[in-house]
Amino acid sequence: MINVKIVRLHKQAIVPVYATAHAAGMDISACIDEPVTLEPFSTALIPSGFSIELPEGYEAQLRPRSGLALRSMISLPNSPATIDADYRGEVKVILINYGREPFTVCHGDRVAQMVVARVEQVQFEEVQVLGSTVRGEGGFGHTGTGVREVVQPS
Repeated sequence: MINVKIVRLHKQAIVPVYATAHAAGMDISACIDEPVTLEPFSTALIPSGFSIELPEGYEAQLRPRSGLALRSMISLPNSPATIDADYRGEVKVILINYGREPFTVCHGDRVAQMVVARVEQVQFEEVQVLGSTVRGEGGFGHTGTGVREVVQPS
C-alpha cells in the first residue's frame, strides 16, 4: 500500500473510496454546484473537488464506471485518462454521453473510477533491427479479416 496526499478544494468534495475490499478502482464523485446535463454525443468536464499528490513513479488512471456505461452509455472519451505524479491541479473527469437520451450528473454522483498504478519511464535505444518473434509484425486483427491499413509516408 502506498500513501497518496489529498487536498479537498471544496468542503463538499467526496474523498475517493474503494467500494469493496478487493476493488481495483476508487469511486470518483462529482463536486458541482448545479446539475450538469449531457446531451447525446456531448462532453462535459466534471470537477471532483480535490487534488492529489502521487509519489514519483506512479500515475492515477481515470476509467469509466461499468454501470454508467451499461445503463446510460456514459463513458470517458480519453479512457484511461492519466494523472501524472507532478500534476497538482483539481482532478476532473471528461464524460461523454454515447447514448440517445440526455444524462444529468448531480453533486455526489459517482462518475468514474480511479486506479493508482506504478509506471516506469523508458530510455529508447535506437537500433537498425529488432529481435524476431513468431508473431512478428502481425497485429490489429491480423488473424481476422477486414482491417483497413493506412500507409504512412516515409
